[in-house]
Amino acid sequence: MLRRYLILAFLLLGISPLAYTAPDTLRVDFIHSGNRDMEMFSLEQVVRESLPWPGNMHRPIDKTLRGKYVFEIYDAKSNELKYSRSFSSIYGEWETTAESRSMNRSFHESVRLPAPESPFQLVLKKRDAANQFAEIWRITIDPNDMLVHRESAPYRSQVIPIEVNGPSPDKVDLLILGDGYTASEHARFVERARSLAAVLFATSPFLERREDFNVWALAPAAAESGVSRPSTGIHRDSPLGTTYDAFRSERYVLTFDNKKWRRVASSAPYEFVEIITNTETYGGGGIYGLFSTAAADNEWRDYLFIHEFGHHFGGLADEYYTSDVAYEPETDPIEPYEPNVTVLADPENVKWKALVTPGTPLPTPWPKEAYDAYARDYQARRTAIRERNGPESDMNALFDEARDFNAQLFSTAPYSSAVGAFEGAGYAAEGKYRPTQQCLMFDRSMAFCPVCSAALHEVIDEYSRP
Repeated sequence: MLRRYLILAFLLLGISPLAYTAPDTLRVDFIHSGNRDMEMFSLEQVVRESLPWPGNMHRPIDKTLRGKYVFEIYDAKSNELKYSRSFSSIYGEWETTAESRSMNRSFHESVRLPAPESPFQLVLKKRDAANQFAEIWRITIDPNDMLVHRESAPYRSQVIPIEVNGPSPDKVDLLILGDGYTASEHARFVERARSLAAVLFATSPFLERREDFNVWALAPAAAESGVSRPSTGIHRDSPLGTTYDAFRSERYVLTFDNKKWRRVASSAPYEFVEIITNTETYGGGGIYGLFSTAAADNEWRDYLFIHEFGHHFGGLADEYYTSDVAYEPETDPIEPYEPNVTVLADPENVKWKALVTPGTPLPTPWPKEAYDAYARDYQARRTAIRERNGPESDMNALFDEARDFNAQLFSTAPYSSAVGAFEGAGYAAEGKYRPTQQCLMFDRSMAFCPVCSAALHEVIDEYSRP
């Protein structure tokens, strides 16, 4: 079904599907283990997926480097760099939690690449204390080894084309996966996927770059409706293994079953994945180059979908700093690698200098004291709602109130529309700065600031062809 639709879509676009050839898709699955002080990697399996490589072969080397890690592919004989992509990981987040100080854990991870024809070296690098990449693992892989697993695409007939603008190698391929939808709820998943894709393309810069995307949707049938929420005693064996309470944060939604969701996703062309859960409770998550998640029945689903996609797709940092998070604070902050947060060590050369509004002082004044006072009360009420397991309508009402308070406070503030350097960002009330007073990465407003928009354009450029 999917292949027939693609051929028909390409013919309608005046494109010959025979004119496009692509290498196979190779996936390297490995185990990432360790604690705060050490880590190690073990090869688990090499997989040749059934669909061809969907990526832009004209830009094989990653120039944006937004993640905590980068993997590089070198020809085993010539040692020539053939492919690279930066990414972040669940392990990379976990090692910043208190738990990583007291125990070891292992996480299943993958990297995907256009399959080389001959043996290659996979080199994994991680940012060091100065945020520079340093090698941490190297392994030689033969893509033609008889033990390379040839994976089927069992859900290929269930893939739904939401929007197809051209061949996958020329476009950004976004796959919307649904988790916790029973067979009888599938139509509701499709409606949600279409609705959220429409919201994405109504939001700049995706609005202006819509034709650079293909969007697909897939939701394997679940035996039970919904996903796990351990803090309330709800456990579901859902098709993708998605769960609330990741790292014991009640609103953080992830799947730790990498192999399960990868096998489902391999039935569709994809470079980026957003998992929408059949749940009402506010929650989501986003990890650069891995996936993002959003509760599809929550009143704030549009914001959750776009905000978390900003993390996953653009490597954007959270700009808020008043909400509780699972991560331990940095003891000696250095310049963040994310494009939208800075420690402002050199105000004259802030990383978004080209976008700073002329005449704007750095640091930039804003009504931080009033904002912080309200935020303390707001967070206390938010915690109380969850502790008493209050109805989601109470949380939605609180979010409405906070949005209205911010809008009023910022509307009369100096530099309300300026790009500058506003203190308070990246989970830190002091010492870190964001580009604008309001942004989709700061609060529940629905617009990216100019700095975030520029960063998103750069990723679209890397994954698409004009």
